[in-house]
This record gives sequence, structure tokens and C-alpha cells, in this order.
Amino acid sequence: MHLPKPLAQMFSWIEENGLFIDTKNGRVRYLHSGASKQSPPGTTAIAFTGEGNVNLKYWFGKDSPQISSRLSVFAHTGADGSMAAFWLDDDGSQKIVHMGSGSGSTLVCILAEDAVDFLRLLAIGYDEICWGGFSEPPDAHSLVAGEVNSAFADWVLTTFDVTMPARGSEIVKHPSQMGDIESPDRFCQWVQRQTQ
Repeated sequence: MHLPKPLAQMFSWIEENGLFIDTKNGRVRYLHSGASKQSPPGTTAIAFTGEGNVNLKYWFGKDSPQISSRLSVFAHTGADGSMAAFWLDDDGSQKIVHMGSGSGSTLVCILAEDAVDFLRLLAIGYDEICWGGFSEPPDAHSLVAGEVNSAFADWVLTTFDVTMPARGSEIVKHPSQMGDIESPDRFCQWVQRQTQ
């Protein structure tokens, strides 16, 4: 498991723009000023932390080397405690996945096949990605005059020479919910096997 270069570049951009706060548990990075826990309209609320797999046993209800060797949490995706993590699939390919808190969000799926697509998803401007709803563009009321976090979005588009998707569904192919035994999402299927 490794930190993808595009995410390392994003962390450098965050540092250069002072979008972090230092806490007793370490540095927390945001896509907006960390002085306010509330993200501005058009900016995805996400907190990048160095949590790793220390709390996976609580999410899965057991402590398992088979689980912790394939997952590493790197961000909180919502105020409800939902998380984003790196996951090694059955072929050893690293993906970015979502783990809903269960007490709020129940979204469990592959968010992005690679780090650049994950950054593109964040640049769209959803308030929180933990709730899904990727088949629709961000709520009109969440955007100020249709603006997204232009500083971050412009950085993503120019740094990686990519386009901005109109909807998250262009990236998140199979948004699935906890317990969805019919889901075609590979991460959701894997979670089902680990929790049986």
C-alpha cells in the first residue's frame, strides 16, 4: 500500500495554502480553511488524517490481519464519522473506497479507481461525499451562483490536465449501501465476505 503521488501533490497544495490545523493527534488537512469546521458552499467537507487502520476493528466488529493488511483510512468524509480509505483489491490493485459510519451514511463502495479521479470527484463541489447522490450534480442551494471551490478545482484540472465531471456518477460507478448483497461493487462484496 502506498500514498499515490497525486494525493501527495494535493497535500503539498494544502500545506502551501495553509489549509490545515494541528491537533494533539496530528495535522488535519482540509480543502478549505481549517479554522472553521464548516466548509464553504461548493467545497467538499473532508478531513485528511493519518488514521491508518487503527480503528478498523470497530468498523468491522473484529480485529483481523486479513482486513488491516488491505485497508488504510486516510480521511473522514462526513461529520457522521464516515471514512475514505485505500483498499487493495483481490488483484492487489489499490483503490479509494468509502466506509459509511453506519449511524448516518451507509455508503460502502469504490469511490475512485485511481487518485486523480478521486481528486476530480472532490473538485465537483458536493457538500459531503458520504451521502452518495452521485447521479445528480451538487445541489443548487449548496453552490453560490454555481461556483465550486475554484482554487482547488482549477488546481486539479491544470495539474493533471483533466476535465471536470458534471456528476459524481462519472467516477463512482456502483454506489452501494451496507448489506447490499446484490451490489456489483467489488469493495462492497469484499466487505460482505469480511462481516459474515
